[in-house]
Amino acid sequence: MAKFTKKRGKAKADISTASMPDIVFMLLFFFMVSTVMKEVDLKVRNTLPKASDVIKMEKRNLISYIYIGKPTEKYQKTHGTAPKLQLDDAFAGVSDIPSYVEKTRSEMADGTQSGLNMVLKIDKDVKYGLISEVKLELRKADARKVTYATTKVESIY
Repeated sequence: MAKFTKKRGKAKADISTASMPDIVFMLLFFFMVSTVMKEVDLKVRNTLPKASDVIKMEKRNLISYIYIGKPTEKYQKTHGTAPKLQLDDAFAGVSDIPSYVEKTRSEMADGTQSGLNMVLKIDKDVKYGLISEVKLELRKADARKVTYATTKVESIY
């Protein structure tokens, strides 16, 4: 009897990976170009006061901003010319601050909520009465770390 043997086929050629770095860099470039960082659309005038001793804050992910100032010309017809609060992208009242602080804390990672720093960006022409009300509401919301934003000016001494 004849013995039959199977013919072994040729080994399949491996897939070339020479173009893989090109593809990876194309995808990386695409996502870098198409990603949009969220920025707040300022609806209030915000000319910050000047200070000579300014410290830059390090942990930017633990910062939440409250803008206070007169509405810009675009919004003065509907909101008037009195100073207003802006939380994120909307006008708000002083009574909305506790819910805003709570929402901001809920969006933060666990364990970092206690490090939340509320930065007040206040127009230099705003009267202190409104600022005092905002600080009182922040105290009620247990947001104890409050910082004022300023622009740096060279020392006059």
